[in-house]
Amino acid sequence: MGKGGEKLVKESPLAGERTDFHRSVTDEPHVARRKAILKAHPEIEQLFAPDSRPVPYVIAMVFSQFLLAYLANYMSWPVFFVVAFVYGGTVSHSLSLMTHELSHCLIFKNKVANEYFAMFCNMGMGIPAATTFKRYHMEHHQFQGIEGKDMDIPTFWEGGFFTSRVLKVLYLICMPLAYGGRPGIIAPKAMNRTEMINYAVVALSNIVLYQFVGLTGLGYLITSLLLGHGLHPMSGHFIAEHYIYTEGQETYSYYGPLNVFAWNVGYHNEHHDFPRVPGWKLPQVKAIAPEFYDNLASYNSWTYVLYKFVMDDAITPFSRVIRAQKYSASLKKDE
Repeated sequence: MGKGGEKLVKESPLAGERTDFHRSVTDEPHVARRKAILKAHPEIEQLFAPDSRPVPYVIAMVFSQFLLAYLANYMSWPVFFVVAFVYGGTVSHSLSLMTHELSHCLIFKNKVANEYFAMFCNMGMGIPAATTFKRYHMEHHQFQGIEGKDMDIPTFWEGGFFTSRVLKVLYLICMPLAYGGRPGIIAPKAMNRTEMINYAVVALSNIVLYQFVGLTGLGYLITSLLLGHGLHPMSGHFIAEHYIYTEGQETYSYYGPLNVFAWNVGYHNEHHDFPRVPGWKLPQVKAIAPEFYDNLASYNSWTYVLYKFVMDDAITPFSRVIRAQKYSASLKKDE
């Protein structure tokens, strides 16, 4: 049991090196559990409303990154990388996870307001990604685990190549490239108008920043993003959310302290069960319906998740559930 009483993931019972994904012939668990929870606790529907309380914190994060981009010109290289990893990496990843909240329209009632605030978050990251992420992330929820639809799933090449401990460390370091580049390679989409605006906004922001803080300052933003989405404690959620550490469970929640910076994305079973509930309200879902979550394996350390991913030879990018299709027409209608 964890310090807070949660049931923690046990040592992996999966022996031997995997040569394929976990293949399922059942639907993902979240639609069915959502129905059961709402039947038992219909009051959860009262949480289905945007929550704008994070807005001032997000604004402060973006401008703190701009300030540090300016100060980067006066830092020694060791200090530059320490600041970019410890503070910049955490904040950049936090801004990225805010774009996740905004992709679900969980901050403002107006869809366009969510889209433009996501672009504002991107300005503090230095690389445009919010609008493209939203297009693929909606499919991750709708088609969880389905081959060719869910771009959160590693490719077969990733599973077969990143198998040794050294290579798995390299995989974590390169996670921004894998996570960000995979969708465009496997299932490219024509750029839409909102994406074009997203790219133009960030490009203009970068040009203005370059004029005031120079290449070093702009490099600080990019370095923060790459370090924060690579081998960094915040990146534990990439592995923790859907990698199988306990046989028979497809999605995992994290109840540790980094949820403060992650807008509670660690409450991942709760999020997939109720994607219309804002992150700041997800702990209420667990509190209202503990009988549905206390029996599920969970984590209280993303750093531990990364350590286990590297050190456990049975866990590789193949440690994901995939399915060929939705197997229940009734469940498909409910989405």
